[in-house]
Amino acid sequence: MNDIALHDTQLRHLSTIPIANGLGEAASAGSPEWPRYIRITDFSTLFSLDPTKRETLPPEVSSKAAVMKNDLLLAAVGATVGTAYLHESEEPSCFAGYLVRVRPDISKVLPRFLGYWTQSAEYWAQIRAGAIGSTIENFSASRYKAMIVRLPPPEDQVRIATFLDRETAQIDAFIADQVELIGLLAERRAGTIESVFDRAVDRKPLRNTIAIAQTGPFGTQLSATEYVSGGTPVLNPTHIQQGRIEVDNDVSVTPETAAVLSRFAFVVGDIVLGRKGEVDKSALIDETHAGAICGSDSMLIRPDRWTNPRYLWWFFQSVGAHGQLERWSVGSTVSGLNQNTISQIRVPYGDENFQALCVHDLDAEIGELDAAIVDARQAMMLSRERRAALISAAVTGKIDVPSAA
Repeated sequence: MNDIALHDTQLRHLSTIPIANGLGEAASAGSPEWPRYIRITDFSTLFSLDPTKRETLPPEVSSKAAVMKNDLLLAAVGATVGTAYLHESEEPSCFAGYLVRVRPDISKVLPRFLGYWTQSAEYWAQIRAGAIGSTIENFSASRYKAMIVRLPPPEDQVRIATFLDRETAQIDAFIADQVELIGLLAERRAGTIESVFDRAVDRKPLRNTIAIAQTGPFGTQLSATEYVSGGTPVLNPTHIQQGRIEVDNDVSVTPETAAVLSRFAFVVGDIVLGRKGEVDKSALIDETHAGAICGSDSMLIRPDRWTNPRYLWWFFQSVGAHGQLERWSVGSTVSGLNQNTISQIRVPYGDENFQALCVHDLDAEIGELDAAIVDARQAMMLSRERRAALISAAVTGKIDVPSAA
């Protein structure tokens, strides 16, 4: 296989019709009998569309950009530029203007091989090199036409596509198993947290468990134009990932500005809580992030001396807390949580020993579940990397691909 003859050809020479963009029509829920209107957001996998997203256009309009079986659609604009979909269905369809259409010449290229080629490192290197960085990424039809495809003989294209069908199906099945496992672990995680807080016999308003609850500085108090690199961090919900803080060095202020905003500075044991749109995000402040400034999209929560900070943080991880936070956030007279609305949240409560026992149980049980979730995500990542490497090596003739049994 490694000595297979490959020849370079431009993508334009592999299409029986000019490679061009589609229709500039707005999506609408037209008649279900009309041809399907395929958009970038409809792409699910290389060989499938999202069944929950189906818009249509009347035949007299859709005929101007018809999609036939084995047509290859490629995203030309936006964050998904380069993403591909091979239409293997007989369903009458048309395509949107942010896509380009390639109609493979089957006398030269196997459509399924060409589809796999769009998953290769060779393809993506050309996409990255040719994308125009403006306000949005752009890869025009003319750039697609000029892309170079390293093409093996027809019989080898069949062998490679058949091999990849089999191998990627196995990898995809494993990835699907990991997705299901992560979902089950996440459900068990949520259930475990709820069961621990269900042991509490008392419920207190949050205002009776905290010393301070305040939003970050607004408007002229802290403008994004004051941000510097490498100064005192400003914490917003985007900096919270799975309960951990990931500081953005470019979202920080000078020591002088931090001093002026000192009343918004976190201390060890404080909780940073998302207050607008991301109320499910929270993190406990430790020595590493003490002194950081609370951002305008966050809240600084400081437990009182009778409340275990980690206990209160675990509460903010619960489904019960998320439901209350979301309700008060949406119902606020201003956008997001504030000092008044946050105080209405009711917290399952107990004495110091009860709180310590809950923290001990949650740290142990959730720690094991989180470790299992991390392992599953790592397995998924490695499988996706292996899938991409396998496709790249196969379509470029770098590995021996056996004939179908």
